[in-house]
Amino acid sequence: MSFASASAALDRSFGNSRMTGSGSAVFAWAGHGSDFFFAIQTTSQPSLLIDGGAGLTMQRVSGSDLWYATAQITPVARLHSFYYLVNGQKFGGRLDLPAFGPLSYLQPGVPSGTLSAKLSHTSKIYDGMKSDYWIYVPAQYDSKTPATLMVFQDGSGYIDREGNNPALNVIDNLIAQKKIPVIICVFINPGDISASPGTPTHNFVKAYADKWSRTLKDSMRSTLYDTVSDRYARFLRDEILAEVEAKYNIRKDSYSRAITGLSSGGICSFNVAWQQPDQFSRVISWIGSFASIQWREDANVADGGQDYPEKILRESKRNLRVWLQDGSEDVEMARYGSWPLANLRMANALKLKDYDFHFSFGKGTHNAGQGAAEFPEEMIWLWRDYDPARTEQAYEMEPGEKAKPVFRVAVTNRDSQ
Repeated sequence: MSFASASAALDRSFGNSRMTGSGSAVFAWAGHGSDFFFAIQTTSQPSLLIDGGAGLTMQRVSGSDLWYATAQITPVARLHSFYYLVNGQKFGGRLDLPAFGPLSYLQPGVPSGTLSAKLSHTSKIYDGMKSDYWIYVPAQYDSKTPATLMVFQDGSGYIDREGNNPALNVIDNLIAQKKIPVIICVFINPGDISASPGTPTHNFVKAYADKWSRTLKDSMRSTLYDTVSDRYARFLRDEILAEVEAKYNIRKDSYSRAITGLSSGGICSFNVAWQQPDQFSRVISWIGSFASIQWREDANVADGGQDYPEKILRESKRNLRVWLQDGSEDVEMARYGSWPLANLRMANALKLKDYDFHFSFGKGTHNAGQGAAEFPEEMIWLWRDYDPARTEQAYEMEPGEKAKPVFRVAVTNRDSQ
């Protein structure tokens, strides 16, 4: 039995599986709910450690150098970690092991909505940039009743029910349980400017790509997502959502609209709501890049992502409800700063200004695992007390959060007193 065939068996048996490593040093894991399967290829007997617990003895696949173990990992809807011990040395593993709860799998009897074919749009605001997006319409949608709206940045990463972010399953389950309203979802990918050379947008993005040795597509994504201005918000409102609203009956009040994304898509989502609180009032940010990525790249844009904590403290308060998620092992970059500290600063600024917010701070890296595992909880929290008879609500910090102090930092990886 080869490692490739073992990995294929993982894919057939479990909704989540991963293989990593190089040469003969490879390992894989797969999970469904609390049930996990781990495999490693090594000539010596390994042991498996989960969440820092006691090592589990692994079994050899007869006639091979493959070893495996099964485990029950709880709690679900949370992030976990694992690694192997081989000859007394730590090997492989990861800090971002999501254990999905039942709401992340489509439950029996729950109707599925319809995901559109890929749609494409050519932008005027971004000088010919082409964007792909998908529209998800829940089974309960009735064109006679306006639906709520949610926009997902890096949208293609959310539309695979068996993938890392099974958002469609969560949405179907929660709508069926009436824990969230009927939501039409727009999953939009970053645009591509390569077909419009010579335009102001292409020239700017190309110069940025050359300056920082990034690809044109990656630089377009950063220009869209990391820039602290209202341009992307206007692009969504005036171009993408105008097309969606021409096809579906969608509510116009910001009380009924949410936006989400991860990494640069996280700051993008917060920025859109900050720039246009009349369009979006509910935000989820995973591992948000509240960093100086586009700071002073455009002479006409004064602020960078790192300025948002001060903007929250010093500018007029917006009526927003915000879920932030990050991990203590997120990115530290000489060029742009610290992701964990930036998110801690965001959380404290929101708290000090009495925003309705929640900060979920774990031990993960720059990875969607924690956010995806918690997504059902995030959605229930974000849409709690939604009343379709209303068009507005003054969001207030939850009493439980209000009673807590601001976040403090403990130095754990350096000598300190």
